[in-house]
Amino acid sequence: MRSRGSQNRLSGDSFGSRVSALMLAMIATMATVYVAGRLWQDAESRAYFIEELEKRTGQGQSAVSVDDTLKVTACREQQKKLSVLEMELAAARQEGFVPKRLPGNHGKHPTKKELLVVGVMTTFGRKKNQEAIRKAWMPTETLSELIDTLFVGTPMRKLVDKKGIIVRFVIGRSANRGDSLDKEIETESSLTNDFIILDNQVEAPEEKANKIKSFFIYAVSNWDAEFYAKVNDDVYVNLDALGGVLTSHLDKPRVYIGCMKSGQVFSEPTHKWHEPDWWKFGDGKSYFRHASGEVYVISKALVQFISINRFILRTYAHDDVSIGSWFIGLDVEHLDETKFCCSSRWSPGAICAAV
Repeated sequence: MRSRGSQNRLSGDSFGSRVSALMLAMIATMATVYVAGRLWQDAESRAYFIEELEKRTGQGQSAVSVDDTLKVTACREQQKKLSVLEMELAAARQEGFVPKRLPGNHGKHPTKKELLVVGVMTTFGRKKNQEAIRKAWMPTETLSELIDTLFVGTPMRKLVDKKGIIVRFVIGRSANRGDSLDKEIETESSLTNDFIILDNQVEAPEEKANKIKSFFIYAVSNWDAEFYAKVNDDVYVNLDALGGVLTSHLDKPRVYIGCMKSGQVFSEPTHKWHEPDWWKFGDGKSYFRHASGEVYVISKALVQFISINRFILRTYAHDDVSIGSWFIGLDVEHLDETKFCCSSRWSPGAICAAV
């Protein structure tokens, strides 16, 4: 007669045997599925080559050689690559990287809802600058103006409707996400409704070029405009004059407008304007021509180029140099517009003045 302990051991052994059998069954099933899949794939390949063989035999040709087999396989791979390229071309057309003056369009420029999207680059602790800009040239929405919307519309809406211009402050997120700096901007944005808060962009001096890149990507994704502009938050802008200048360049599909300059490249690590990649600029160590960072404008096609190639665009020590470098080698018209050269005083015909 077995003891109770013996019965428990027998039960345990039986359970273990059932588990082992179940595991073996699962492994066998998975192996069967894998082998069946490979056999099916091989069967498809064999059927294809048999079909080719039958075609050749029916035409009085010899059997398919090894070289012929390799050629057929290569053709199939090339066909796959061609299909991928066709899909990429379709995507590029959708993004606007095709000539818009197609036959039958009679050379007319396509009409868009907005003329310009302006991003005013600001940062934490610059509330005085923001308020000064709102009072001087950037329309804002106070509580009373929001109430007036029921009758005449807010100043921001009027600017879009009458002039086709959208203006927003642009700021990233604090390195300490969710801290008091972030909350302060969120509160202000909820009151003024004139901020673009870039959630995936850290607000830091060394991130200026990446921040501008993020702004362009955001802007072209949210607004369809002819042009997109970057402005510093210590610059005053005459929007009427700016709109007038841009209207005269509507026929240029890829244009980069600004106060063009060059400048010395400093290789000394201790220098204030040190360029880590100084060696890339040749023996003369001079930057290529690029627009001053205070104010510049680029056309929609260039913004789309930035958006599509965002992950491979190199940045340098200075954000204005970085932006200019992205257009080197492209079929881009650089326009050196003196009206974009911001001085400390307003001059006749100027569109900007630096504080």
